Amino acid sequence: MGNLTTNVVLVGPMGSGKTSVGRRLACVLKRDFFDSDFEIVARTGVAIDHIFDVEGEEGFRQREIQMLKDLCEIPNIVIATGGGIVVKEENRALLKRQDSFVVYLSSSIGQLVKRTAKSKTRPLLEQSSNREQTIRDLVNAREGFYQEVADVVIDTTGKKLYAIINEIKKAVLK
Repeated sequence: MGNLTTNVVLVGPMGSGKTSVGRRLACVLKRDFFDSDFEIVARTGVAIDHIFDVEGEEGFRQREIQMLKDLCEIPNIVIATGGGIVVKEENRALLKRQDSFVVYLSSSIGQLVKRTAKSKTRPLLEQSSNREQTIRDLVNAREGFYQEVADVVIDTTGKKLYAIINEIKKAVLK
């Protein structure tokens, strides 16, 4: 990769570790870190589940498109995206630009269920009576999109944070 203006963008399902990995990766690479969901909350002043309640998923997705556009204009950063960012074709086109290196953090369904078990801030899970099935359905629906935009796929299942960071660092610095 070598190009210092290239952004590292993390995609993957909820619970795959995008925010935790992104924060640490940014420190290691000496870059600023942005979480697209957090930035939407900061910009709107309301929680994502509130946006879902008021504007529906489509309203949230439109905000997500704008946020990704804005973040992609900042050079040399690490971006953690929301799990559903890949569902919109416009976002996939942004992610495939030459100035982004996209890392797909994949994980087993069991690990995703475990990592999201205590979460109260995931609207698509909060509406579900069977969280595991919801996660399975979301991963199945989005897997092809994650693969489509990814420059590298890293399986995070059962791995420690430092091991994931090292794998990404090797891929990014190629």
